Amino acid sequence: MQDKKTDITQLLPVMEHFYTIQGEGYHQGRAAYFVRLGGCDVGCVWCDVKESWDASIHPKLSVETIVSLIQKTPAKLVVITGGEPLMHSLDNLTMALQEAGFETNIETSGAHPLSGRWNWICLSPKKFKAPLPAIVPLAHELKVVIFHKSDFEWAEKYASQVSDSCKCYLQPEWDKAAEVTPLIVEYIKANPRWELSLQIHKYIEVP
Repeated sequence: MQDKKTDITQLLPVMEHFYTIQGEGYHQGRAAYFVRLGGCDVGCVWCDVKESWDASIHPKLSVETIVSLIQKTPAKLVVITGGEPLMHSLDNLTMALQEAGFETNIETSGAHPLSGRWNWICLSPKKFKAPLPAIVPLAHELKVVIFHKSDFEWAEKYASQVSDSCKCYLQPEWDKAAEVTPLIVEYIKANPRWELSLQIHKYIEVP
């Protein structure tokens, strides 16, 4: 049975795209091309890219255009993020990227059905709109943002549902980092399955 032909004319709302280093989680420090898609209905109160929420205000680029832009850089790793990227069908984009030799990673809340072909799925579940149960066991990485002490319980809820091989990270919410980072450190010491994720791109002031 042959694969469905990739539709390189599909249009996706792209808020921004840039070549930088991955600042968070398992792939921290790696060169990566980020494609931030517009559209999000999760509504995190502390979101630092609220301008991504309305998909209609962002230019629509074809899959072919997105791939060609990335090919102008030395990138090997492409991270699809948002907004909530799974509000869009990502089959064509990821097929085209993989056919061009790129590694495909996604950062998602898991609140919408999974589409696309992925080398790495980073699940970041949010209380504002919980992930779909079908996505949780597929995660390669669980990254939970800690905004309040109650978020540790939320984190454990999903740590109990991911696979044994899934990497688990706790990440301080940026504006409350001074307050919650010491709590995270002590929590990880008591619960060593977890590791610390810091948004190093913000410390070194790169996108």
